[in-house]
Amino acid sequence: MAELDKTDMLILARLQSNGRQSSAKLANELALSETPCWRRIKRLEEQGYIEDYQANLNRKKLGYGVMAFVQLTYVEHDEKTTQDFVAMINDCDNVLSCHNTTGDADFLLQVVAKDLDDYSNFIDGVLRKLKGISGIKSSLSLKELKSSSRLPI
Repeated sequence: MAELDKTDMLILARLQSNGRQSSAKLANELALSETPCWRRIKRLEEQGYIEDYQANLNRKKLGYGVMAFVQLTYVEHDEKTTQDFVAMINDCDNVLSCHNTTGDADFLLQVVAKDLDDYSNFIDGVLRKLKGISGIKSSLSLKELKSSSRLPI
């Protein structure tokens, strides 16, 4: 994989701020011609620096008033249990992120729900049905102070 130069980093920073920006506008801002700029973007995509493009949505306006952080502790760590867990995580739209962690819990999930009843249904209907879980600990977000997926580049 090629090392990133200053122009590559500027492209990444600008696309991270505005993924809808055209390569023509981006080229103009960076004093490049359009074709080399487009080629750099394609190379950054092919090399995996750019994984995807998406719109950032307002969860509250879409009716997701609850944000929870869920710590899961497993008593069983066999291959089948892990595969079932990973499948559930990938199939469940309410789970925004999942991390295998150090410390007291094995996994940390970031979960959204419409309201507390919806969140309770998620706990009872999804998590408690998983084999091997010995503990579920939830922390509900009272107020979101910062939310970003932008990297400091």
